[in-house]
Amino acid sequence: MASTTTASPGDLLTQVAGERQTGALVVNGQPGGAVYVFEGRIIYAESPAAPGVGEMLTSSGRLAARTWQSALDLGTSTARVGRILVDQGHLTQGELELCVLGSTYDAAYFVLAQPAATVEFLPGATHWLGAVVAIDAAAVAREVLRRVKLLDDIFPNPRIDVAPVIPVTRAPRERITLTAPQWELLAHADGQRTPADLALLLGRAGYATIQELRRLAALGMIEIPRVRAESTDFVRLPQPRGATVPVGRPVAPQPVSAPPVPVINGLDQAAGRSRPAHGEPAHARAAPPGPFDPKPFDPDPPDADLPAAPAASLPAASSPAELNGSPADHNGGLNRPRLARRKPGAKLPKEIATDNAPVHQGTDEVLLKRIRTALRALR
Repeated sequence: MASTTTASPGDLLTQVAGERQTGALVVNGQPGGAVYVFEGRIIYAESPAAPGVGEMLTSSGRLAARTWQSALDLGTSTARVGRILVDQGHLTQGELELCVLGSTYDAAYFVLAQPAATVEFLPGATHWLGAVVAIDAAAVAREVLRRVKLLDDIFPNPRIDVAPVIPVTRAPRERITLTAPQWELLAHADGQRTPADLALLLGRAGYATIQELRRLAALGMIEIPRVRAESTDFVRLPQPRGATVPVGRPVAPQPVSAPPVPVINGLDQAAGRSRPAHGEPAHARAAPPGPFDPKPFDPDPPDADLPAAPAASLPAASSPAELNGSPADHNGGLNRPRLARRKPGAKLPKEIATDNAPVHQGTDEVLLKRIRTALRALR
């Protein structure tokens, strides 16, 4: 067989096992991994989606992290890490074999379940853990198929196995029964952790974690990952309501109605003018000046019969901004009452400064005296 090819990883593993070869079958892709064989029998399997032996032992608290790291430093170069842990008394032979079997079957699901992938075989390669167990390749292939069918029976969506876990904001039913592992997964899912991250964080097998996530998806407790359509089109943002109008949008014509009745402003009231009666000529009706007309507005033409107002009756304005209600005048408009300004220290008018003003009943005279005494002491 060629060193690198694109085919089914399970079929290539069966071929390698039939030829009783020794080496590593490396599977690329997502999530990928490797299966190590020794004389045609599987001794270990690893994948980024499944916790390894070291992660399982340290996350569960069976071994201290420093103990595992010491065994790695001593036995990695000679592929005797497992033997060192047993010889030093940290693990029994049965505990080590059970842990290796669980990790191998767990990782083999992610490596061999892909229908087609880029596979590379490295002859003579061995794992640093050593040959702790020897598993028949046909038994591993049967277990992978059984696990695939089991997950499809729970909830047929393989994207759940690799996508970040996002809990739903509201339960779909009034009453839902969750197991302890399911509750633990929901409590640690933050919308960014993948099933592999959760398995590594909680010290659980990768396949068992996916199995519980498939059950949660069937219950409607996690979001179903969707396939994003790849498109190069620009995304058009929606127009904000009531703020802007698209440039290309045609403006609907306004219906023609009768001319509006002018409102008499402060100047008309001061000048003694009244509203034009119905039936007067068009030149007698007041019309607002154009937006770009620099000339002052004259409501009456030269030949109007209305009497002119005396100059003394017009309100004095220091600047045109006061007449037009400029932005500087926050209460702008001619209808705003003009308040008389008085000098600092001047007395209030008699109608305002009355001696019989109501006294607040809640005044504490004793407190006021203490404050006055304190202020005098600070001088």
